[in-house]
Amino acid sequence: MRNRSCQTNLVAFYEEVSRNLDAGMAVDVIYLDFAKAFDTVPHRRLMIKLRNIGLEHNICNWIENWLKDRVQRVVVNGTFSNWTSVVSGVPQGSVLGPLLFNLFIDDLEEGIDSTVSIFADDTKLCKTISSMQDAAALQSDLTKLENWAANWKMRFNVDKCKVMHFGRNNINTNCLLNGSVLGVSLMEKDLGVFVDNKLSNSRQCHSVATKANKVLSCIKKGIDSRDENIILPLYRSLVRPHLEYAVQFWAPVLKKDINELERVQRRATKLVKGMEDLSYEVRLSSLGLFSLEKRRLRGDMITLYKYIRGDYRQLGMFFFPIKTISAPEVTPID
Repeated sequence: MRNRSCQTNLVAFYEEVSRNLDAGMAVDVIYLDFAKAFDTVPHRRLMIKLRNIGLEHNICNWIENWLKDRVQRVVVNGTFSNWTSVVSGVPQGSVLGPLLFNLFIDDLEEGIDSTVSIFADDTKLCKTISSMQDAAALQSDLTKLENWAANWKMRFNVDKCKVMHFGRNNINTNCLLNGSVLGVSLMEKDLGVFVDNKLSNSRQCHSVATKANKVLSCIKKGIDSRDENIILPLYRSLVRPHLEYAVQFWAPVLKKDINELERVQRRATKLVKGMEDLSYEVRLSSLGLFSLEKRRLRGDMITLYKYIRGDYRQLGMFFFPIKTISAPEVTPID
């Protein structure tokens, strides 16, 4: 979807969490995981939904023909099973598959009072908890999602569904899904980013720095050339993306985390022939690079501009409230 990304999803969702925490309230977030989400969408129920939303008749027939008459079988040690019809699942790797899945779960949040965040098959439920009544309301919403899944032949993987309690004064109530108590998590990987119950980003910084360093080591060992025209494209395409994925959400604030990320680029620039004995600042200037800290600042300003301009529409409605300022009356001078 245009102007939607993992980063905008994370920023919008956790802005609400942090805003409530700043106000002294406790927050519970439930992380839900569909079991084999894209493989279990029932074709007949999918077609019912497509027709109910008013999709044109010929398009519905085309999609139905595209999905039906698919068969599969299993091979084990050269022995073949019988062919069986495929009656569920959207074809993965296709352009249409993710769209059909999104249409199928489009009504998932209907009737839910808590905040629901959906990105592909990742679903989060969020609610401020100040009393047992709030906890009961959150449980009621979770039960509604459980009923939705049962009605549409989808299934939550209860073992992977977790609840995270935010806030010092959180009453830490249990949440039930399919009759089982959800496990309490202190840290989750949300859309590829580590989030803990204190909203610290140190684990994320260490994780991406470690991953980027491993890729950089592979380049160092696997590529004999130290030419700038070889090393820099490899660094830009294979290493730096790890350090900047959704970074406007988790950007480091502690000096140790900032330095840990910057050390990756320090190592990378030293791989270029002739740069080994130069200072980091001179290496950056010679190679036409900016420090990662400056790149994050530039990214922050670009993202801020997009929010203010309205590219993300309602996603940023709480970030920058519009205030009307009355201009002082001007008394004309005779």
